[in-house]
Amino acid sequence: MRYRVLGGTGIEVSHHCLGAMMFGDVANKDHDEGVRIIHRALDAGINFVDTADMYSAGESEEIVGKALKDRRDDVVLATKFHFPLGEGRNRSGNSRRYIVNAVEASLRRLGTDWIDLYQVHRPDYRTDVEETLSALTDLVRDGKIRAFGCSTFPAEEIVEAHHVSANRGLMRFRTEQPPYSMLARGIERSVLPTCQRLGMGVLVWSPLASGFLSGKHRRGASAEAFRATLSPERFDESLPGNAAKFEAVEAFAKLADEMGVSLPALAIAFTTTHPAVTSAITGPRTMEQLESLLEGASLVLTDDVLDRIDEIVPPGTDTYDVHGFWKPASLLDVHQRRRPVDQR
Repeated sequence: MRYRVLGGTGIEVSHHCLGAMMFGDVANKDHDEGVRIIHRALDAGINFVDTADMYSAGESEEIVGKALKDRRDDVVLATKFHFPLGEGRNRSGNSRRYIVNAVEASLRRLGTDWIDLYQVHRPDYRTDVEETLSALTDLVRDGKIRAFGCSTFPAEEIVEAHHVSANRGLMRFRTEQPPYSMLARGIERSVLPTCQRLGMGVLVWSPLASGFLSGKHRRGASAEAFRATLSPERFDESLPGNAAKFEAVEAFAKLADEMGVSLPALAIAFTTTHPAVTSAITGPRTMEQLESLLEGASLVLTDDVLDRIDEIVPPGTDTYDVHGFWKPASLLDVHQRRRPVDQR
């Protein structure tokens, strides 16, 4: 296992990060198996675990807490906040009010006194970023978190947050967590270069493109795979938007076969090759999936292989909508896209 420094924090993390999204009611309901999977990852040299309060409505954090009960000091623990966990107003977002409540709930579920990396899961157009940064800075000073970062922020909002931190004397985002894979390379255009210029660590999510690069989603063979049962529209071969994905997957599978490696190993190795990327988050549902991912931990790609990947999906190209159900307010709120009638 290789290790890298997370941004400018001085914290060393494994270049593979264990994602815990699949632990809990959404996927693997067996808490004991979840604990075993986490322990196996730690024994293999992974020292970085990422979860979020929204994963299975907090159940994922509870499973992670059980697994780390006697191993907390050896693990860099990351979690996230933003999405609602229940009904009612002021129970989501990036306000100070919500952050203070959310961190206490996560600490309780995780069974720990501190969180190494606390991340804003998505932007919140209703909240001034200074309000968010101020609350997070106070949490660092209170010792409840060690550092904080953002997730799936566009480059312009990362830059804005950086300038607000500098101008207001606040601590800054140390990391960004964006989607990145051989099928989703859009962040190569601006997000990754921006993070490099600002000295931010980057932990990428969905290196297997929501399971598309797991090797199970091939032409005529996707219907019974677990991910396909959750989001069938993403894997329906009859939909025009999915044709490019299936074509690229076949080409990547052929390349992996020529190299004598698995498709998932190739996919994850690709994401950790970019100089801006600190760690790739892999979210296994079963022990078998974890073992498959660990097999590729030492894989290093040559320039010839990377050139082949560039030919299949050019740099900076997304073959599908990487954000899934989430959309920025600038697209969802019609009033942000249209002038009032009396101003047209």
